[in-house]
Amino acid sequence: MEKDWWKKSVVYQVYPQSFKDTTGSGMGDIKGIIEKLPYLADLGIDVIWLNPIYQSPLVDNGYDISDYFKINPEYGTMDDFKSLLEKAHFLGIKIIMDLVVNHTSDQHEWFKKSCESRDNEYSDFYIWKDPKEDGSAPTNWGSTFGGPAWEYVESRGQYYLHLFAKEQPDLNWEKPKVREAIYDMMKFWFELGIDGFRMDVISLISKRQDWPDAPEDAVYTKSYYIGASNGPRVHEFLHEMNQEVLSKYNTMTVGETANTNSDQAILYTDPEREELDMVFHFDHMHLDYGPYGKFSDIRFKMSDLRDVLTEWQCKLEGRGWNSLYWSNHDQPRAVTRFGNDTNYRVESAKMLGTLLHMMKGTPYIYQGEELGMRNVRFTSFDQYKDIETYGVKKEFEEKQLAEEYIKESIFLKSRDNARTPMPWNGSEMSGFGFTTGTPWIDFSPDNVWINVENCFADKNSVYYHYKELIRLRKELPVVVDGTYELINQTDSDVYGYIRILAKQKLVVICSFAENKVNYTLPIELKRSSAKLLLSNYHDTKKELDDLELRPYEAVIYLIEE
Repeated sequence: MEKDWWKKSVVYQVYPQSFKDTTGSGMGDIKGIIEKLPYLADLGIDVIWLNPIYQSPLVDNGYDISDYFKINPEYGTMDDFKSLLEKAHFLGIKIIMDLVVNHTSDQHEWFKKSCESRDNEYSDFYIWKDPKEDGSAPTNWGSTFGGPAWEYVESRGQYYLHLFAKEQPDLNWEKPKVREAIYDMMKFWFELGIDGFRMDVISLISKRQDWPDAPEDAVYTKSYYIGASNGPRVHEFLHEMNQEVLSKYNTMTVGETANTNSDQAILYTDPEREELDMVFHFDHMHLDYGPYGKFSDIRFKMSDLRDVLTEWQCKLEGRGWNSLYWSNHDQPRAVTRFGNDTNYRVESAKMLGTLLHMMKGTPYIYQGEELGMRNVRFTSFDQYKDIETYGVKKEFEEKQLAEEYIKESIFLKSRDNARTPMPWNGSEMSGFGFTTGTPWIDFSPDNVWINVENCFADKNSVYYHYKELIRLRKELPVVVDGTYELINQTDSDVYGYIRILAKQKLVVICSFAENKVNYTLPIELKRSSAKLLLSNYHDTKKELDDLELRPYEAVIYLIEE
């Protein structure tokens, strides 16, 4: 198996508790993933990324791990997981797991022992600090889910740091024995046969040891960035991880690196530095942020999106590798956020897929994206389950923001948009093919018409378009290896680019307009001999010339000299 196999791969993210339930518990499970492996093989994906399936109290849906070596019984057993590995590998599908090592659950044995005293084996596994003279927290940092980032523990007379929920204490990466324990755990899973890791908030593992206060104008829930984002030893730690673990296996790694720009990304992903293969950046996710951060009712500008994606394509060329994504378990549905989820749901979902999958990098599909699933408009706030959403609602109410603004920003940005169960059919009586029980989170009312069964029956569905995009990536080396070049960079409605490899040029043109627009192609690209490879409309003209683009039209042409 070649070393850089992940460059040619398409990754499909499975959110286990919402994918397929085989027991009637209302939560998806490992056997459900096994059952649906043929579906994923048919789509053509190469890698499954599993959100955490470890033992956990599920305060943050599995990102609070209480035992790294055990499977959460709600998902199944270790034997179930071994069976998943075996059956996926038989189909040529690799499995990567979530590595959550910035923090653990407060139910982890390490933390329980760390709380007991200041002088036992685990006392410095976490970040403990004395109170200030007045008894207050060591810094003014807020946590991601609201409230301060420090929690006081009476038994030690100290505060511990938690950048996320108070049930998620941060590990102390400054201590070699903590890192060794993490590396041993990683080896355990590699020896079991997994193919890599997606590394949760990995850019936060190194903290500044001078513990600075955040500026008063910082967004409170991200104010810890000043002392925890891209910290002083993060690259040292990741290089050590690479030497101790990753270099010993033919693996794939992708780091979640919030607050990381394209120059910093090169430090993480340059092969010569021996750290990670690629990172998830957030620059395009920030384009619709408002004064209170992520939860806003602002719409992105296409020109900003084009600038950001082009910057990352060009900056990393020859030096690093891009991960390509529109959505995941932490983000709302792509077609609602970046497309038109009403009149042009299918067309804009296909357009977004086209734009992303023809770029240089490894594409990530989040479950349901290939169906064109939309954000879900719950009728009652009680239907939301996400800890972040509840924290934001509380914060916004304390700020006395308008009720309509709170409701709309939560509809647009809640993580629960991505977490409603996968709809395998359109029958509510059968639990939409997801469960025979009561689902852990309510179904989307869209399931009646947006579901796998309907997509299979419609040859013009988003599903078949994604299947074609994956096929093109596998068949055309220019998609994997070609350089990227922007065209018509000032167009206000249309994002066009070319990929170039040897004597091949791939021309990709995507309209973000809700009306017909004229698009003037650079004269050097006009070819009657160009081949139309794919469009999201059935009657796009074959020759490559100036185009009259319909709403959200997307076309791919191949020029061979």
